[in-house]
Amino acid sequence: MLNDHWDKIFKTTSDEKLGWYEKDFTQSLKYINLVPNLSEKVVFLSGAGTTKLVDQLLGKTKKLILNDISTEALSILKNRLKNVKQEIEYIVSDISLELPTKNNLIDLWIDRAVLHFLTDENDINGYFNNLNKKLKVGGYVLFAEFSSNGATKCAGLNLHRYSLEELKDRCSDNFKLIKHDYYTFKNPGGDERPYIYCLFKRLN
Repeated sequence: MLNDHWDKIFKTTSDEKLGWYEKDFTQSLKYINLVPNLSEKVVFLSGAGTTKLVDQLLGKTKKLILNDISTEALSILKNRLKNVKQEIEYIVSDISLELPTKNNLIDLWIDRAVLHFLTDENDINGYFNNLNKKLKVGGYVLFAEFSSNGATKCAGLNLHRYSLEELKDRCSDNFKLIKHDYYTFKNPGGDERPYIYCLFKRLN
């Protein structure tokens, strides 16, 4: 079971040794800050894990919805944030399956290094079905995925790497590309990981 795989990782590995761990959020925040009136927005983090990007968003949004397939990860995150006043909803769910939250609730969908773990076409379609059902018209989605020339594996799993063209195709004409760039992330082991960052706005 995939959730067991991720639970084991979060139980046995400290945050600072996770391959996707980042302590400088400048790149992600550069995109997030393009979203107007963030303090009025419901923000969804797909595959939130134990990321401290959450801490960067505390007090800056109306509500946070934190999703992960790993019960262990969200338990760690929930314990870390237990004294926070921010409205937070925790959802343990496979992002490729229907999300148990209200339709058209989300203003900003953030995905840093999650979509690329889905390699089965049905799972990818399930992900985008969730995006289309849950993101409001006028809402934004931020993708940060391994780019076409990025690594082929992470956390012991095969990856589906992305080009700008494929992300545009997956989003379809319902979305307008606002900004994109290519970014090289240096992981805790010192290895360079090429990413593509894209911000889209939903038009209809």
